[in-house]
Amino acid sequence: ETEKIPVMRGQWFIDGTWQPLEEEESNLIEQEHLNRFKGQQLQESFDMEVSKPVDGKEAIHSLKLSRNHVDWHSVDEVYLYSDATTSKIARTVTQKLGFSKASSSGTRLHRGYVEEATLEDKPPQTSHIVFVVHGIGQKMDQGRIIKNTAMMRDTARKIEEKYFSNLATHVEFLPVEWRSKLTLDGDTVDSITPDKVRGLRDMLNSSAMDIMYYTSPLYRDELVKGLQQELNRLYTLFCSRNPEFEEKGGKVSIVSHSLGCVITYDIMTGWNPVRLYEQLLQKEEEELEDRWMSYEEQRLLEELYITKQRLREIEERLHGLKASTISKPPVLKFKVENFFCMGSPLAVFLALRGIRPGNSGSQDHILPRTICNRLLNIFHPTDPVAYRLEPLILKHYSNISPVQIHWYNTANPLPYEHMKPSFLNPTKEPTSVTDSESVSTVPSPTTSPVMVRRHYGESITNIGKASILGAASIGKGLGGMLFSRFGRSSTTTPQTLETGKDGAEGDDKKATTVGTPPFPHSSSGFLEPTVELEHRIDFELREGLVESRYWSAVTSHTAYWSSLDIALFLLTFMYKHDQEDTDKSNLDTI
Repeated sequence: ETEKIPVMRGQWFIDGTWQPLEEEESNLIEQEHLNRFKGQQLQESFDMEVSKPVDGKEAIHSLKLSRNHVDWHSVDEVYLYSDATTSKIARTVTQKLGFSKASSSGTRLHRGYVEEATLEDKPPQTSHIVFVVHGIGQKMDQGRIIKNTAMMRDTARKIEEKYFSNLATHVEFLPVEWRSKLTLDGDTVDSITPDKVRGLRDMLNSSAMDIMYYTSPLYRDELVKGLQQELNRLYTLFCSRNPEFEEKGGKVSIVSHSLGCVITYDIMTGWNPVRLYEQLLQKEEEELEDRWMSYEEQRLLEELYITKQRLREIEERLHGLKASTISKPPVLKFKVENFFCMGSPLAVFLALRGIRPGNSGSQDHILPRTICNRLLNIFHPTDPVAYRLEPLILKHYSNISPVQIHWYNTANPLPYEHMKPSFLNPTKEPTSVTDSESVSTVPSPTTSPVMVRRHYGESITNIGKASILGAASIGKGLGGMLFSRFGRSSTTTPQTLETGKDGAEGDDKKATTVGTPPFPHSSSGFLEPTVELEHRIDFELREGLVESRYWSAVTSHTAYWSSLDIALFLLTFMYKHDQEDTDKSNLDTI
């Protein structure tokens, strides 16, 4: 709102520079021009370039302005002269020397711009809108999401021109700023903040505090409703200004960053902590039924159960009556085509809510396709806030690499749906001389697998996991060493490495050859190599070859907005159907 840019209409332009005259002067000249020359035809050989000076040609019409005057020598020969004293003197001198008035001090004007407008000049029809949702820290830097969205829009335009110029459709990015309108606790947190290192404390209050607000039962609903109302408001506003959008089946996608992913997910699915509380109560009831109890306690529990059952029936009848009289509007006024998460902690929130891997490779396990057609999780390998979603659907995907996002300038990249899963080889990366010497030796069967360092970098969560697993294996102590010496060491060769499941299943090991990918395990413990995800969800940016990993951990969480790789990735999925239709029509033509 601070950067107000006036929009002016240009009618008369200065020759050479093609800068427009001031609107006030331009309107006066236009009015005079129409009064004097309306209905007259221009010469057929009219040239926009500067013609020869109109020597000896007298002005057929003149208009006096405040500091200038305009002479018309013909319909398309119009000159502007300054009436300042110095200009008048210079004009008199040059005319006495034999120069014409126009060539000596006049500036030629053109009616209309150097390039004529055509019907094709209008922007292409917007067929897909993308709501860009911010995460934490918006209070600290208000308007940042508008700048970030502008960066994303600019990079997307470059990619559009390069790769999707043959398509008649257009993707528009719209920022969703939901934080600044919320009151939350007012200034209570600020009033209890100590004064020492105040700058750092204020920064934390304006950023990390948003996570605490969201986990608070008092303020969570305010954050959810704030984002939900803003999404619906922007969609309604866009449709009112673009009435053909819905009629022509326009699509909507959401790009969320950081905590914004969690709030957007909860809005789409309607998740509420009350559900979790009800599940907990139900679990406690089941545990009570299993333990021994006295006759009196049993009688009271049965009475409580009957009362609760009756209460549920009454509540359902009441809800049914309300539903018949008032139809509840949908949470969002639009169906979400693609939900792109960037630097997202959503997986951690889902894990803490009790979501565990299943046996089906469907996205429906965490986000039903009826709510959102496609879920895509984008992260930088060193982003400390980002976590993977795929292992929450199928556990063995923790041993499968995320899909590498193509560099924007890659020639003929393989389509993402054709990229086959690649396994993470459980070989340890040597960190010292002793480590490198001992790589060829046989590890203990109790040694937990350590994730390999991939060429393009590894998720920081994998580094942490490897450290924890390594520390756990050291804790096994002498018993493990003796077991490895006298137990299975005679059955292995230096070319084999032993891998196994973590946790309680750690002792049940299976030897595999180096380079052979470990088979995925189901929750039942049987090998199920055929179970795969219907669509890949985790997509990882390629790490720069000269990037400092520790510096990246600090900067990567906010590095998504200007990435050309991400812009191409987003547009690839949003233009997917249009591209397929175009390719099909081209084949039909051939």
